[in-house]
Amino acid sequence: MRLSANHIELCHRSLKRPRCNDLLSIKYFKYYTLLFCYLYKFMRKLFGTDGIRGVANEYPMTSEMALRVGQAVAAYYHQSGEGSKIIVGKDTRISGHMLEHALLSGICSVGGDAYITGIMPTPGVAYLTASINASAGVVISASHNPFYDNGIKLFNGDGFKLSDQRESEIEKLILNETFPADLRAGREPGAVHHIKNSHTLYAEFLKHTLKAYSFNGLTIALDCANGATYAVAPQLFSDLDAHVDAFGVHPDGKNINDACGSEHPENLITRVVQHNADLGLAFDGDGDRLIAVDEQGKILTGDQILAICAKVMKQKGKLKNNLVVSTVMSNMGLGVALKAMGIRHVTSSVGDRYVMQEMVACGAVIGGEDSGHMIFLDHHTTGDGMLTALMLIDAMLTENKPLSELSNIMTVYPQVLLNVEVKSKPDIKSIPGIVNAIKSVEIKLGDQGRVLVRYSGTQALCRVMVEGPDERETHSYCRQIADAIQLAIGI
Repeated sequence: MRLSANHIELCHRSLKRPRCNDLLSIKYFKYYTLLFCYLYKFMRKLFGTDGIRGVANEYPMTSEMALRVGQAVAAYYHQSGEGSKIIVGKDTRISGHMLEHALLSGICSVGGDAYITGIMPTPGVAYLTASINASAGVVISASHNPFYDNGIKLFNGDGFKLSDQRESEIEKLILNETFPADLRAGREPGAVHHIKNSHTLYAEFLKHTLKAYSFNGLTIALDCANGATYAVAPQLFSDLDAHVDAFGVHPDGKNINDACGSEHPENLITRVVQHNADLGLAFDGDGDRLIAVDEQGKILTGDQILAICAKVMKQKGKLKNNLVVSTVMSNMGLGVALKAMGIRHVTSSVGDRYVMQEMVACGAVIGGEDSGHMIFLDHHTTGDGMLTALMLIDAMLTENKPLSELSNIMTVYPQVLLNVEVKSKPDIKSIPGIVNAIKSVEIKLGDQGRVLVRYSGTQALCRVMVEGPDERETHSYCRQIADAIQLAIGI
């Protein structure tokens, strides 16, 4: 059975209250309540562009679901012959404790062994999963989202994120009502183990990517977003002899990403300027994203970081296949800069794992997103904010230039991004009002800009991105399209 968004919306409205107080109305209210819950559970795909994500303690981010995920992951890898040794890490969200215990119970209930890292950046979990020969890795985090959200991300034993096919197979297990009763019989419960030196292992791995460099003489401002990097990042850069001014290092379970981190670099800009730092580095809640600020207090985009690192890698003969991969959301200026340097440029769908897939397919060793997810495939299997920071500083030392000068390698075209909350996600091309608004803007821009409209893979949002030669006009064009979306499917 396939139901339209209108059917689901009808059920949703019926949940608000009975139309009157008679028994018949209450009967239908209960019916619609059960129907809506059924639809929500079985019609919605669990996995988005980066794992399962939602409001903590609400479907699908409940302890019951975390238990099922733990069971499904351990059972899937055991059945596939890859073992059932599962690494589990988390960020600093208050809901992480609840979800972690449920996951551990699920893993152990089907005979799996859980190895917990405690609070650990997502790329740290990926590294540990591969380095200690685990079957899979699980991270409890909602990345840059507010504290009240949470999520579950999965890694294969080799440290790479799962393919769509594997996610689909695990999802089927999670949603299978008869699973895992047939697995419990005859199997002893697994055990929980603590990886006591997890931060040290991860930090040492990062240091070795730099060979023999020292950051002595550099002053670095660090914004750790009160998230997963709050302990390991300051220690790493201090160990490399830098003078570190760290903040966002006092997590309380609710202040992760709260006016800090990669989504809110305002405080970082102030610290860089006030303390005459050489650069500022801001990570997101789970540490896989980086936003940098130069010594003058100017924000560098992810695309600028890509261009800088690609240039230095080419000079060193390390830019395999002379290729950089970014997403369709990358600024037009990146393509212009790479072309000027004689570097090939390939684009992928939005999402760091799609960047990774394209990198593997094309034989690239560097790729990323303008949002700050960067992948250095010669060093790691996933995006890593701290590794990206090390590569950026390496470029500064190699070129012997300040970050402000390095950033001039790329001109950033005016780009405006607006998010519209939506009640459903129908095909954009099926909505005349939105299609006409997009076409109108594209005609006005001609070859001097572009439009990209897509749904978020993790939130009920439609993202509108417009690039153009003039900031004021670009914002006006973006607003026109956003208004059309709001009128058609907005909340």
